[in-house]
Amino acid sequence: MSEGITPENLINNIMDTLSDKHHGQTSGSFFAEEKPQSVSAQFNKLFGRQKPVYNILGGGKSADVLLWRNKKISASVLCVATVVWVLFEWLNYNFLPLVCFGLVVCIIGQFIWSRLLNRAPPSIVLPDELFVDISTTVGAEVNRALGFLQHVASRGDIKQLAIVVGSLLTAAIIGTWCNFLTVIYLGFVAAHTLPVVYEKYDDQIDGMVYNVLAKLQKSKRL
Repeated sequence: MSEGITPENLINNIMDTLSDKHHGQTSGSFFAEEKPQSVSAQFNKLFGRQKPVYNILGGGKSADVLLWRNKKISASVLCVATVVWVLFEWLNYNFLPLVCFGLVVCIIGQFIWSRLLNRAPPSIVLPDELFVDISTTVGAEVNRALGFLQHVASRGDIKQLAIVVGSLLTAAIIGTWCNFLTVIYLGFVAAHTLPVVYEKYDDQIDGMVYNVLAKLQKSKRL
């Protein structure tokens, strides 16, 4: 045994080492237990935030419009939807008379432009690719929605099934309060406002929902 090292000092060193090791294990287990309870982990499950909001919306031009990447296009789309809803809902226009009136205005305007002003008439013929793109996009979205419903019905868990059924029943109840056009318009407005608001204020919204969930858990324990 070296000089200066007594049995008492050796025992004290061993006890200190064991105490430090035990303290480190306790601290590690504490943080390991607290990690799943962090706010970010809770809301990754709640909002599906393993991916950004842009990717959750499918990316591409539709996500750009919904998240107002191009404010002029997004505002124009929302304004057109609002004008259509006002014309049909508030002014009680019917679809066929509105189309006929629009065609009459276009014909008279083109007549004045080409015959009286002697200028080349603008083309009012829509390209065929536009209709192909619209039908392809609508068909893809419908198939994706049907595929999601089939997945929930055949392979989803009880929680997903309850959420989907509850959402459909809620939409049915809302449909009894207003007509189909208003429901479509409200959904359109929600799709153009809620994603961009959540993307901008996600931390505040996550914190608010976390506080609500924490209060509900406390009330259940009481």
